[in-house]
Amino acid sequence: MKIKFTSVLVALVALVALSACTGNPGEKQTGGTLIGAGIGALLGSQIGSGKGQFAAVAIGTLAGAMVGGEVGKSLDKADRAAMERSTSNALESGPSGQSVAWNNPDSGNYGEVVPQPAYRAPTGEYCREYQQTVTVAGRSEEAYGKACRQPDGSWKIIK
Repeated sequence: MKIKFTSVLVALVALVALSACTGNPGEKQTGGTLIGAGIGALLGSQIGSGKGQFAAVAIGTLAGAMVGGEVGKSLDKADRAAMERSTSNALESGPSGQSVAWNNPDSGNYGEVVPQPAYRAPTGEYCREYQQTVTVAGRSEEAYGKACRQPDGSWKIIK
């Protein structure tokens, strides 16, 4: 279950970080809430069966909405831009196992991305797994994910 949770956490952080928000705190929080609710529902649907699965989806939706709202509220536009740059740099040219850091001196938020060796997926794409740490208001969250290079050279978060 830990693997599924960390995959969902990576997706949540990445989606909130890479989403195009206007910078309005209310819109960031709303976007994070909606994304978190969707991911929480997806995670809940992987648990149990029958009525138990329905309850897990409901609980996952609520928990995801709360976490997503907090992440969306906490990371401002400059945080997301710095995190996106460091993630892209780490995936593109970061040495395997070495962190690529970012920080926003205005908000005090910071983090790092540690890429793993690139490999060729069965689909032919080059992919890299990575570990990401984000610290907001002194609280650190750690997640793991995978991104694959797209034909246009950009990196797409897969999980």
